[in-house]
Amino acid sequence: MDRSSSFTFPDGFLWGTATASHQVEGENRNNQWWAFEQQPGAIWYGDRSDAACNWWRNAEEDFDRMAELGLNAHRLSVEWSRIEPEPGQFDHTALDRYRQMLDGLRSRGIQPMVTLHHFSEPLWLTRIRGWENGASVAFFRRYVEETVRALADLCDCWVTINEPMVLVAQGWFLGNWPPAKSNFIQAMGVVRNLLNAHAEAYHAIHAIQPAAKVGYAAHVRLFRPMRPDSQLDRYAAGLKRWLFEHVWVAATSDGLLRPPVGRLQRDRRIANSYDFIGINYYTRDSVRFTPNPLALFGRESFPATGELSDAGRHGAFSHFDPEGMHQVCCEVNNFHPGVPIYITENGVPDREDRFRPRWLVAHLQQLHRAIEDGCNVRGYYHWTLVDNFEWAEGWGLRFGLYALDPKTQIRTPRPSAHLYGEIARANAITQQMIATNLNNAQTISS
Repeated sequence: MDRSSSFTFPDGFLWGTATASHQVEGENRNNQWWAFEQQPGAIWYGDRSDAACNWWRNAEEDFDRMAELGLNAHRLSVEWSRIEPEPGQFDHTALDRYRQMLDGLRSRGIQPMVTLHHFSEPLWLTRIRGWENGASVAFFRRYVEETVRALADLCDCWVTINEPMVLVAQGWFLGNWPPAKSNFIQAMGVVRNLLNAHAEAYHAIHAIQPAAKVGYAAHVRLFRPMRPDSQLDRYAAGLKRWLFEHVWVAATSDGLLRPPVGRLQRDRRIANSYDFIGINYYTRDSVRFTPNPLALFGRESFPATGELSDAGRHGAFSHFDPEGMHQVCCEVNNFHPGVPIYITENGVPDREDRFRPRWLVAHLQQLHRAIEDGCNVRGYYHWTLVDNFEWAEGWGLRFGLYALDPKTQIRTPRPSAHLYGEIARANAITQQMIATNLNNAQTISS
């Protein structure tokens, strides 16, 4: 390979995929999402997770697919409801299964990153008001300690909580996810509890495993004003960015709880509670001012002329905007220079694989640009390996490098799987990949 004609990534760069337990394991009957799925109208088309991708029985076949692609990393989550099915009662058979999974990844040369909370939790926690209940913080720490003690020899990279502000927005503000509420005051209380739970987990993990790398995965939308010359649009976009993105990152950096999350006060346990920052980036939103406070004074949309994925104009993953990848990495680096960054999720729903190859190359090109501009990006985790159960969208959105028939469990590689494998094996994007997949569009020099 002629390295001078390629966008080569740093030595040791991690190329992986990402999954979440409820979306891939199957038969997770003891968490709040399974209960939510049983409600009429809760999930697109009445879908249910059922066997999902059958990972609880046979994840190893998909690990083989990762190895065949040349991937060297995978981000997965462990299921709290399996590990602690009743309060204080831990299922060591479940922990043994997770040990098998981690060992299976490592034996294939795939470095695991483990997420401890990825949207799902035990029904017993839901019955006592879940994250609205301040006791959830201590319960989460207890679960984290038990899990990390059992798995620490097989994993040293931990994500405490995935997309905490998405969890809050969907569950307590928009009401689209369990517990399906719309209460701003309750939502801000949940943010406080999640911040405390993250901090407790961070310190608990380091007490058990001092050399561990511990962080969180933040979803970034990069809200921008639809009309840049409109003061009202700028205000609405800024408010959404502050609440959805900055409140969490700022608190975990300086320990300050700021309004409306709480009174202006510093909590030393929350301060500096990350060794890396995970970024989940898919798209960005344009925001137009609306006088509706329930919408935080802003209505979100995508540009009328924008290219949209399968999710459509109102989908959460729709608009093609790869430059946002560069922007968010640079913003994180400016806020905390030199902090290790992992792209813990990035992908596009694309059943026919019409967009994915181009979106993949374009986003990775922007990621390379961010590295050239001084961002300490250590790895990229594509969402996802195999089509999975996509929360409230069920099987309606297909993110996989491999297509999945949920009934037969047959996997079929999409062209983007081969492309991603070529990128991972080369540790680079070649000019040929750019020319082929970006339709000879002007490339970015670096």
